[in-house]
Amino acid sequence: MTRKVAGFLLAVAVWNVATYANFTYNLANTSGRPTGYYVAHAILIVVNLAIAVVLAALGVRAWRAATADDTSTAR
Repeated sequence: MTRKVAGFLLAVAVWNVATYANFTYNLANTSGRPTGYYVAHAILIVVNLAIAVVLAALGVRAWRAATADDTSTAR
């Protein structure tokens, strides 16, 4: 995997965290909705934050591997 793809994965992970943090804040400031609304959206938040963690881990591993490949081929 190239550093460009690794950077993209990291950017998507950061985007997921930023947007779902905002979504969580907005969800916490709503009232008068049925409980199912909060449960469904809480599940969406947890799943998308888990996806962000997986993408970040893959991105970091790919970035390090690409950097190691760059330094080993430069010798």
